[in-house]
Amino acid sequence: MSNYYLHTTNAKQALEAITKGLSSVRISTDLNISEHEFSLSEQGLILDEENILSIEQLKKIIKKTQRIYLCSDGDMDPLEDRSSGYYKLAPTAGAPLLEISGVKMHISKGTDPFTSASEMAQQAVLKGDNVLDCCSGLGYAAIAAHRLGASEVLTIELSPQVMGLRAQNPWSKDLGNEGIVQRQGSSFELIKTMPTASFDAVIHDPPRFSLAGELYGEEFYREIFRVLRKGGRLFHYTGNPHVMKKGSSFVDGVIRRLQAAGFKRVEKIEHLMGVRAEKK
Repeated sequence: MSNYYLHTTNAKQALEAITKGLSSVRISTDLNISEHEFSLSEQGLILDEENILSIEQLKKIIKKTQRIYLCSDGDMDPLEDRSSGYYKLAPTAGAPLLEISGVKMHISKGTDPFTSASEMAQQAVLKGDNVLDCCSGLGYAAIAAHRLGASEVLTIELSPQVMGLRAQNPWSKDLGNEGIVQRQGSSFELIKTMPTASFDAVIHDPPRFSLAGELYGEEFYREIFRVLRKGGRLFHYTGNPHVMKKGSSFVDGVIRRLQAAGFKRVEKIEHLMGVRAEKK
């Protein structure tokens, strides 16, 4: 069974080629990982015998600029989950981003989500490291850590909706590689069950504070400190929330709590909207 992923950009390319009377078009149907040649007719885009998109369907895809459609078995469905809240994958010029109830879960301005997640991993991960990836989302940071040469990556995600979307995301498929272990559950609870000094690096990319304040608290930071080995490194994505109270920024509060938990060399990494810290 073949899966084809289409969004505004490649639907436009197909429709323009049909309008010009061309017999084929070269587009990406795996969200910018690769490109292939597909046949065209006056009726539409021929992906394979079962999946032929009419001009009306292509126009529908073009109209929904922030949606990705999965075409498979003759059906065309948006990559989204409305079972609890509204979760969806949204297109970018590179890897898709995760959006939850209208809030983007990645840095995407001037970059793409996979690239920014890779840069986060580079802040903490060295070759041979045992890595803990908290709140992994689509798993981009975990995959990046593995590609940097981590010996093992344990990646935790709470939301079954997110795990369902990433199972359909071509950019997340490397989570199935040997050396990456996926767990579904609460990072706040699961970290308490982990052995002391068992990781060389931690990547912590929690939901915003209003949704998961406990993941920004000193109690959780102390657990991260405990499971890190001496010399271990943390990268903590904080986002860029507004100033919480006059004279005290949200990120400064994060830094104070990390220091209280025992971390040293705590520094802002502004272009990644996060903080780097070490266990000395």
